[in-house]
Amino acid sequence: MGKKLIEIMDTTLRDGEQTSGVSYTPNEKLTIAKFLINKLNIDRIEVASARVSDGELESVKKITNWAKKNKKINCIEVLTFVDNGLSIEWISKANCKVQNLLTKGSLNHLKYQLKKTPKDHFNDISEVLKRASNKKIITNVYLEDWSNGMKNSKKYVFESLDFLYKHNIKRLLLPDTLGILTHYQVYQFIDEIKNKFPDFHIDFHGHNDYDLGVANVMEAVKAGVNGLHLTINGMGERAGNAPMASVLAVIKDFLTDVKITTNEKALHKVSKLVETFSGFRIPVNKPVVGANVFTQTAGIHADGDNKNKLYFNDLMPERFGRKRKYAL
Repeated sequence: MGKKLIEIMDTTLRDGEQTSGVSYTPNEKLTIAKFLINKLNIDRIEVASARVSDGELESVKKITNWAKKNKKINCIEVLTFVDNGLSIEWISKANCKVQNLLTKGSLNHLKYQLKKTPKDHFNDISEVLKRASNKKIITNVYLEDWSNGMKNSKKYVFESLDFLYKHNIKRLLLPDTLGILTHYQVYQFIDEIKNKFPDFHIDFHGHNDYDLGVANVMEAVKAGVNGLHLTINGMGERAGNAPMASVLAVIKDFLTDVKITTNEKALHKVSKLVETFSGFRIPVNKPVVGANVFTQTAGIHADGDNKNKLYFNDLMPERFGRKRKYAL
């Protein structure tokens, strides 16, 4: 039996841009998108939220025009909303073919933010799905606040899943929107859904509020997800999203029954590019991409390395296009 392929979806240009104080120009977005797909070999990228601004529309057009010429148009995704088709019109203008539709994944959000019943919400979603189908737009669906939904309104979550299962959606996107889950809960909740809906293509979208982003991704993979949402340098609002570099290293070294197609040798180059454009500085001790993580400063470590590589581990810097240094 071969290894299971896990899709990697990068959301640096959408969720990552929600990092406080970060904003890219259209040309910067295009450059990052090209690096993510051409250099890092990312499967899919989420590049914007619909209806944000004219500048955002210009950014997406630049990316989709490039992607179309390079036969990558179905790799470009945009976050859309249940808004009577306004988002569909927006992404049609942007020449985008894949929408990631934001729906409510917890009864709490539905009741207090939208002030609607599940039936009303499902009817509204149905209308969006019809419009998307008419425009030949592929639909993936987010269940926003899904983690709280599973903890506090599981019956509603499964009503949503039953509804979506009957419709023509490509992927189900499960976000831990507020970063509240432990790795045990991630495994339990995804396993529960996979057992009932084995045919669903499921992506896990982890946030890092408790610094559990990487651990939660590991458990999501073990529970059978088909895709992961990550950001370069762990960018994102609050404590950020599950970080690309750490997750790719963990999958390669510890989750040997799955495979990914990403090129880890390009990680450092892409990481530095995003740092430069965003102004969001990488902590020097950030695993894999931080300035200090391949620098030994203790004399006893340098001595051991010199004699028999005694202080090496599997995170060899050459894997990531980097070199080991000594600063004694």
